Amino acid sequence: MTTIGVTANAWINELLLGMRLSGLSYRCVQVAPPFGIHFDNARQFAHFHFVTQGPVLLTVGHDHQWLQTGDAVLLPRGGDHHLLSSPDVESRDIEQIDAIPLCDSVSHVDTCRDPIDKREAVHLFSGCMQFDLGGMQPLISMMPTVMHVGTLLSRYPEILPMLEAMAREARLERAGAAGILSRLADVVAASIVRGWVECGCSDIGGWVEALHDPRLGRVIAAIHRAPGHDWTVAEMASAMGSSRSVFAEKFRAALGVSPLGYVTQLRMQLASQWIGEKGLSIEQVADRLGYGSQAAFSRAFKRETGQTPGAVRHPRTASRDDTPTI
Repeated sequence: MTTIGVTANAWINELLLGMRLSGLSYRCVQVAPPFGIHFDNARQFAHFHFVTQGPVLLTVGHDHQWLQTGDAVLLPRGGDHHLLSSPDVESRDIEQIDAIPLCDSVSHVDTCRDPIDKREAVHLFSGCMQFDLGGMQPLISMMPTVMHVGTLLSRYPEILPMLEAMAREARLERAGAAGILSRLADVVAASIVRGWVECGCSDIGGWVEALHDPRLGRVIAAIHRAPGHDWTVAEMASAMGSSRSVFAEKFRAALGVSPLGYVTQLRMQLASQWIGEKGLSIEQVADRLGYGSQAAFSRAFKRETGQTPGAVRHPRTASRDDTPTI
């Protein structure tokens, strides 16, 4: 095995070990043309769509792509998107369409009114998920807006039976279906991310460059494992087995930022996620990231992002610690 292969495997293992996917809601959808479904995702949860009977047009911004029967996509950052029967159809928010609960977090949406509608219906399985890569969370911002499972099926043929099993579970009122669905979704999402990483991570420059140097990759993985550690350039250089000057030069060449700058960026990206999506208090985040006080963390956050930590909190998770002493 080549050096890059060994290093890539180490990165993939690091990534998948830290990955958690928590299913928030799943829907088995049956709709007849013409139809338009809008997914309003202000909190940027991941979305997963599997077409059990198509076709359906996925639109994200100005990008459009047809999904056929058996196609599936993962939108790791979520965002506003539409599933349409044709480009000119107006969309209706999925939350405004009547749904019948099947079990726990799984519901059934059926807008078909007569037998003709049933014959022409499009069937979808959709999930809204919280996508957590642990210390590798910043990698989400580098992922494509839409990750198409179809491009991976030749390499990972085991994905299709899992998708089909998910569709069956969503259709049937069976005990434990929600738990099985969430576990299958976790494995499918892991397979999609693994495939993306193994195929070169698209075009994310520095990360790919880092894979070429196993010693540098080892340091970066260590930083992601312990972002709250009090890292120094000397310690990182020692872990790489080189002088501080050589290490700093290689690091900046690969990732375009200094080692300590990278640590700070990682911490602030994680802080934004933990405060904005998970609802952790500012004090908790400051402690996790190794800051001696809430005030010290808040100063660092504002210096790096231009806003206070409380400003990134979603209204649903707002708490009284949103205005720290700076």
